Amino acid sequence: MRKKILTACLLSLSLFISTFAHDLFLKPDGFFVKVNEKISISILNGSFQASEGAVNYARLKDVSVVSPSGKRTNPVEADFTKNETTSFLNFQPTEAGTYIVGLSTMPREIDLEGKNFNEYLAHDGIPDTLAERKKKKELDKKVRERYSKHVKTIFQAGDAQTENYKTVLGYPVELVPQSNPYKSKTGETIEILCLLDGKPLVNQFVMTGRESNGKLVVGKNIRSDKKGIAKIKLDGAGKWYVRFIQMTPLKDPKINYESKWATLTFEIK
Repeated sequence: MRKKILTACLLSLSLFISTFAHDLFLKPDGFFVKVNEKISISILNGSFQASEGAVNYARLKDVSVVSPSGKRTNPVEADFTKNETTSFLNFQPTEAGTYIVGLSTMPREIDLEGKNFNEYLAHDGIPDTLAERKKKKELDKKVRERYSKHVKTIFQAGDAQTENYKTVLGYPVELVPQSNPYKSKTGETIEILCLLDGKPLVNQFVMTGRESNGKLVVGKNIRSDKKGIAKIKLDGAGKWYVRFIQMTPLKDPKINYESKWATLTFEIK
């Protein structure tokens, strides 16, 4: 009996993770590397600490690397490897300075029961859509959602800190730091611009967190201001993430909502 209960609990946990832990993050082996050092960037399809499944190259709409000199290149399929749970972008920085790596997926669609959709809205930081469903008394309504994910990481090769960190990749949604994260220190505030189709995203709900000594520290939830700026207090060292999901109701009879996911990762020593 005890074994059956444990199995049921594990299955329930597994279903919860499969339903809700579906962020996408880029996480290098190290955010501080040497010039000409071969590195591997994990594409975490799940959470900031674990991947639930490898992302196929065919799903990607864009992969870009912006070098310290500002040159933008596009890695090819041969630059990717994967195992059962995780895909990896393998890369060798040849210039000293700050690098941006971005990845954008093609849209997919999913059907969700009303209850599951509501829980996803609450868990993943989409309170405005949840409030609207409550207001319209649509909490029991099933939905079909179209979603895509647009993620970036910023890392440092060598000691030189360069000005390309503000490069906009032109993704449907994007997080753009307004100062170089590698000039920031613990206790300072960094401003990050939230963009939707290249324009400032006002009053966007933004979530943050960091990994410190192998443990995940969930950060504060904030809103972007009237200029689309999210002001994030760097209250500790570690590998940081910033994320948001922009969701829009659609009038399409076959699709109820479209969500666009953005994440950004960097490290503060």
